[in-house]
Amino acid sequence: MEVCARSAGKITKVEGYCESGLDLWVDLKIDSNPENDLDHSDLPQPTASPQGFSTRVQLTDLGSQPILGSNFDTDERGSGLLMSASPDADVSTIKISERASNAMEELSSLVFAQEPLWQVDMASNTEMLSDVEYMRVVKVRECQSPPSLDVDNSHELEPVLAVSSESSRAVEYFETRPISIIELLMDLEQWSLAFSNIVSKATLVGVLASTGVERHYDGTLQLMTAEFHAPSPLVPTRESSFARYCKKLDSGLWGVVDVSPETLPQFPSRNFRRRPSGCLIEEMPNGCSKVIWVEHVVVDNRLVHHFFQPLVTSGFAFCAKRWVNTLIQHFQWSATVRVPNSPTDRGVIIPQPQRTFFLKFSERMVKSFFMDISASRENKWMPFPVSGADIMISTKSSTDDHGKILGTTTVFATSVHLPVPSKQVFSLLRDVKFRRQWDIYGRNHRFDEHAYISNGDSPENGVSILRAINDETKKIKALYMQESCAASTGSYIVYAPFDYKENKLMKDEWPDHIPILPSGFSILPDRPIHRDETSGSLLTIAFHVVAKSPTDEHEPSNQLGFLMHNIIAKTVMSIKEALGFSI
Repeated sequence: MEVCARSAGKITKVEGYCESGLDLWVDLKIDSNPENDLDHSDLPQPTASPQGFSTRVQLTDLGSQPILGSNFDTDERGSGLLMSASPDADVSTIKISERASNAMEELSSLVFAQEPLWQVDMASNTEMLSDVEYMRVVKVRECQSPPSLDVDNSHELEPVLAVSSESSRAVEYFETRPISIIELLMDLEQWSLAFSNIVSKATLVGVLASTGVERHYDGTLQLMTAEFHAPSPLVPTRESSFARYCKKLDSGLWGVVDVSPETLPQFPSRNFRRRPSGCLIEEMPNGCSKVIWVEHVVVDNRLVHHFFQPLVTSGFAFCAKRWVNTLIQHFQWSATVRVPNSPTDRGVIIPQPQRTFFLKFSERMVKSFFMDISASRENKWMPFPVSGADIMISTKSSTDDHGKILGTTTVFATSVHLPVPSKQVFSLLRDVKFRRQWDIYGRNHRFDEHAYISNGDSPENGVSILRAINDETKKIKALYMQESCAASTGSYIVYAPFDYKENKLMKDEWPDHIPILPSGFSILPDRPIHRDETSGSLLTIAFHVVAKSPTDEHEPSNQLGFLMHNIIAKTVMSIKEALGFSI
């Protein structure tokens, strides 16, 4: 495998941000000897005497004309939505295309801007946008722009709601070509699957412009809706309509930007709006890519549970680093799928077809888990009627046997604060040797890790096949599929039982058709932290069980409810005891 040269071709010279605002061009200088550190110092830095070659990107060329290009392809949903608020769909489409072009210009400026626009938060070692400086720049640009007869209500969310601005920037290198990243971002199904820990629901409303050529996205403009979530029912989801625009900015440089088209009345603001957000993708040597990601939103966080307030209101819960970390995990997973036959860490040789099967099954398991624990409207969460407990209940019904349990199932979930670092919590819950300390179902069983498929560079990240062996009979009572993943922005351990007698995982059946009931843990830091600091943890626990005798479509039986309440309470108590502190 070719190794990405992290230092090759690093951008070190940028011009274009000045006292008059975000300028209309950026000047890129390529330096053959940059530093390797990927913190805020890895972002483009001004230099007094440029070396190498220069490529000037005329950003005015990006925003001066509507995007309507080679193929105007609005489907019935997109056309109907546009026509619902305007007698002329072309007028609405032109407005969206102009806003998308301007958003690409602003994203490019934000990617390469330095202080005072971007400031380093030393407490969390992240870059944050200065709201005061940003609004000053916006006002300067508005004064320099020609007058328009259109009413621009793009900032109407701020005075209407008690909103805050969240902004962040992150840089990472990937051992994959830019087209793979672009295709992932522009394909709704791939994007929502890869970012299932952030995206609860996504819909492609319409394609307003495209090349019509497969894997060629230059100039593609899509209209989308999405629901973004944190891994807990106690954090409200963020719903947004936005345009996604892909543009080739220069040779070896692409941009993908999202922006909420708030200038149109058919896209009302609720609690969340995307300012120009997205990434610039630069082609690097050896088939690698450099990604600079910017998240910039305004949001109303008043309904966030007090446990999560410090993490969410700081902007860390939905920061650019979280998106980048998820993208890293996805491409590591893709590389693992492509690996030929090889022994696992436990010496069990799994042929490549079965490895693919395990990984696909695990991918669907993890996506289902995050869907189950999100605050999505589809989950219809209700608090359990017991004082002093933040246990939430969501009941689901299915009449379709395509990968789901027929009948009624119930998810029981809670989030608790633990005064220990998230790494410590993750290590305890992931280690099979400690499982019987917290697993109420497995108190009379010994667990072992029959096989393990490593995913990425960290030995903590991977897919396991666990066996529950009865202490008395020494027989295998159950098999579990488990996936674990640790990152600075959040970790998870997800597991689900599968039928040992039928042993479907060893057959040539596709994992999409196997019913699955995932349970597990999501672990977040309780506040933004610097890499060398420690903090507490926010642990979300969820159990997905079959509700055999529901009394109502959305209420489990009292017997099941109190049983699961006791199990969750005992699980929390056992975890605390295993971590070495009393309740």
